[in-house]
Amino acid sequence: MITNQPQTMMQQTIALRTNGKKLHNITSQVESILALSGIKMGLCNVFLRHTSASLIIQENADPDVLADLETFFTKLIPEDASHYRHISEGLDDMPSHIRSTLTKTSETIPISNGKLALGTWQGIFVWEHRNLGHTREVLVHITGC
Repeated sequence: MITNQPQTMMQQTIALRTNGKKLHNITSQVESILALSGIKMGLCNVFLRHTSASLIIQENADPDVLADLETFFTKLIPEDASHYRHISEGLDDMPSHIRSTLTKTSETIPISNGKLALGTWQGIFVWEHRNLGHTREVLVHITGC
């Protein structure tokens, strides 16, 4: 569908307090921001402003998927000082940067009929890679008509 309607943009930040290594589902917060925007068709960009956490779209129905992801990354990227030079911020910091590099810090989701066009079992997650909790900022930018 081609439209000649004027484009609208909106940005809002989600502040998320994490509590150690875990995947945090932020889908409902992003959907709330989309609802406030009034945009029916366009794109939603979600950007995580950190280098030791990541943002992923993943299974939102079976928690075993999230647990298996964490188990896999723990085996793939060990917290062992003998592997890294950058250890001044703790043994979990450099592995967290590697995890972030292997995943990503942004996702773009189409908007259709005023809804995120996610698949049936997809959710948007902030993946905290550090052992201790942090406050993470997620910038949500919505554009469309």
